[in-house]
Amino acid sequence: MSLPKDDAAVLSARWTEGVLLKRDVFSTVERGRFRADAGEVDAVLRRLDQVPWWSYLPARHLFGREARALALARDLDVGPKLLWAGKQALVRGFINGVALQMAKPHGDAAYFRSAKQALRRMHRAGICHNDLAKEQNWLRGTDGRAYVTDFQLAACFKSRSKLFRIAAYEDLRHLLKHKRSYAPEALTPAERKILARKSAVASVWLMTGKKVYRAITRGLFNFTDREGGGRRLVNDAPVLLELIRKNPEVGDVAIVAFADRRTGVGLYAFVEADQPALEVQLRSELTAAKGPKPPEHIQVVQALPRDAAGKPRTEILQLVAMNQLDLIEPMITSDADRAFLKSILESRKNLRDRFNFEAGDLAQSPSQNVITREGG
Repeated sequence: MSLPKDDAAVLSARWTEGVLLKRDVFSTVERGRFRADAGEVDAVLRRLDQVPWWSYLPARHLFGREARALALARDLDVGPKLLWAGKQALVRGFINGVALQMAKPHGDAAYFRSAKQALRRMHRAGICHNDLAKEQNWLRGTDGRAYVTDFQLAACFKSRSKLFRIAAYEDLRHLLKHKRSYAPEALTPAERKILARKSAVASVWLMTGKKVYRAITRGLFNFTDREGGGRRLVNDAPVLLELIRKNPEVGDVAIVAFADRRTGVGLYAFVEADQPALEVQLRSELTAAKGPKPPEHIQVVQALPRDAAGKPRTEILQLVAMNQLDLIEPMITSDADRAFLKSILESRKNLRDRFNFEAGDLAQSPSQNVITREGG
């Protein structure tokens, strides 16, 4: 399948390819640069020309829902602005920030206040998102504010009908579930009551519709979207972790997923060990085990970045694997972290899809820009 001529002409003239963010049976999403009327800007492109023929109709439906919602939300400042929409491709603005599961805003009551305000603006405009249970659909901008992304399941209402009120209530309830995870002390008594009471539609959905949805998406479409990692992250990564840990030279290992232009979803293993040459041995052992396909990239590091509890900071490793290196900077909390990550970035493996970046720039002060973009 190829893009319609009009879509292809616009993208050829105005789009500069950058980093592939995601590819599944419903769309291909990449980050790059778009030449808008006011000048070139960071942007995100969703396109349908690379989806399988058998998933095109639902993909086209989801695409239409997103285009309508983004057009309606254009001036609300709650998510990415719609910059251009064609028949099988659309370009939305890029929000400088990271997903909720990466930002982990523990105790950040201000973030959740801004999230609630964003929901109010959306709902006043008649937009219900319908997919806010996913942490990856909530972003924390570098300005500290909450933004919403991925409007493929959004619904636009012309009146405050009963269905609208139910959908809006569920949007709010899902936001409050995230607030309970990261800032439970900031929950008000009224918010706790909302958390304790699902709508009747949500209860029925959990018992019936959600099971059908999972059967179709995971069975028929072979689609799993745990933090954008797909089935390989869900099914293959745990097996590969155990196989790698069997090597006595390995101290610890973390596996994350990244979008790959050739294979769709790739796996990237960061292995904690003292021997840089261990990569070849591990790849041989994984191949001999005849288990899941070995990770596309295996990087041996002296130590994994860890949080205060001692767990590997997979949110940072995820950004390294995806070459979203400019988004790492706000997540570095000390000079020790900066020096530590510099060695990981200098020897990273996934270099096909990337913005231009010098790992040495990571030694600069946090206020300095650490990235120059291809095509910029």
